[in-house]
Amino acid sequence: MSASPAWTPAPRPGIIPLHPLGFGTLLGRSFAALRHNPAVLFGFALGVQALAYLILILGVGGIGWLTFSRLDTLRQGTDEFDAVLTGSALITGLAAFVLGLLATALQVVVQAVVVGEVSHAVVAEKLRLGTLWRQVRPSLGRLLAYAALLLVAIGILIAAVTAAIIAIGMLVHPALAIGLTVLVVLGAIPLSLWLNTKLLLVPSALILERATIRGAIARSWVLVRGRFWPALGVIVVISLLFGTISQFVSIPLSFVSAGFSTILTPTGEPTGGAIIGFVVTVVLTYAITLTVQAVGLVVQSTASVLIYIDCRMRREGLDVELLRYVEHRDAGVTDLPDPWRARVGVTPMPMPMPAWGPPPAPPWSAAAPPPAWPAQPPAPTAPQNGPTADAPPPAPRPDARTWAPPTATADDTDASEPDARWP
Repeated sequence: MSASPAWTPAPRPGIIPLHPLGFGTLLGRSFAALRHNPAVLFGFALGVQALAYLILILGVGGIGWLTFSRLDTLRQGTDEFDAVLTGSALITGLAAFVLGLLATALQVVVQAVVVGEVSHAVVAEKLRLGTLWRQVRPSLGRLLAYAALLLVAIGILIAAVTAAIIAIGMLVHPALAIGLTVLVVLGAIPLSLWLNTKLLLVPSALILERATIRGAIARSWVLVRGRFWPALGVIVVISLLFGTISQFVSIPLSFVSAGFSTILTPTGEPTGGAIIGFVVTVVLTYAITLTVQAVGLVVQSTASVLIYIDCRMRREGLDVELLRYVEHRDAGVTDLPDPWRARVGVTPMPMPMPAWGPPPAPPWSAAAPPPAWPAQPPAPTAPQNGPTADAPPPAPRPDARTWAPPTATADDTDASEPDARWP
């Protein structure tokens, strides 16, 4: 058997790279989950949005018809007519408020499913709707309770501010109340953006970490710290984008509806064709609006989950846990722990940085000298090349002023001339 490790394929890529994300990546990858599993996300979101609209329209319309139809049996201008009119308006308004809360609760359910789907799409997993529902169902009650608590808090705050402005207008001056109303509206815009960004990660903490409502609020408040402006920028850009798309869709359809009404009923009298054309136009408008809102709900929910993942990567090293989970899963390891519940609230230890600067002080004190190196034996001396007593003295150097070429000797002549004995 070979001792070398077995070959394993490269990890499958998810919808985001497993490292801290920049602003462009957060914004662009918010649409990736919709492409990763469109049958679950888009189909489920569109179905829930359509159901919410039907409940709201049919419920409010039915209750309004039942309550206001009593006015046909009463004479206008009587006390009984006024009482029935007031009661019908209050009942219809209360029904619209309750059914609006129910529609909001259905949107919260969509958000919970999106959180579960994105958490699996990050590690390249695709689950069915039934599996996702079983995973998010234990945390769904806390998420609905948080949404209801948030709505109640906003309602109480609006009621208190409205009552204070009305009291000031009645006791002081109406002009002062109008000025305060303008200031409150202008101040509510940045305040709502700030609170929405600080509480943006609460649904992700409730579902992925199984935290309590109070713990999820605290987690979101801490995780957004340091990433507030990128999170705010992503949410604002996506909201403006889908708001603009909705306006571009609804305005032309309203002109089309008005044109149909003019063509089909030139005299103003309603006919069967005019009614059918009006109904078709209204249904088409609502269908396109529902589609845009469903896509916008999925993209915004995906963006909030990606911001949550980015904050945890930067603060708690979640990318390391996700990489370890992917490697072990692709290697065939089963019964892996949930990577989203690992190292919750734990900040990784920083790596020691090299100390740049002057060298450290020596271990000895300034008063005592440093220890001396051990003595070395003396190097052997080289032999002298100077003149000795037995050697003749050196010849004097010739003077350049009295120098003359040397004369030839007999030996030099014999060596330079050829011998006459040779032919």
